[in-house]
Amino acid sequence: MRHILTAGVVVGLLAACTPTEQGAGIGAATGAVVGGVATGNVRGAAVGAAIGGVSGALIGHVADQPGQCYYRDRYGRRYVDSC
Repeated sequence: MRHILTAGVVVGLLAACTPTEQGAGIGAATGAVVGGVATGNVRGAAVGAAIGGVSGALIGHVADQPGQCYYRDRYGRRYVDSC
């Protein structure tokens, strides 16, 4: 019962977020679980949360702009343009 209540609270909190924030939250949670299970320690969960959060934020940001993709120029700078 406690897990269902916790999941309900998390879903409620994410409902008020932008797509970028939602992507970061879901990515961090998923990354923490995968990292913790894969390594069996807290350090792996923390690294997984960090990587998942950044990846989720990037995906959520692009989802906020349909038809837009990230590109890099020859100097390594990132920019958004039509896909």
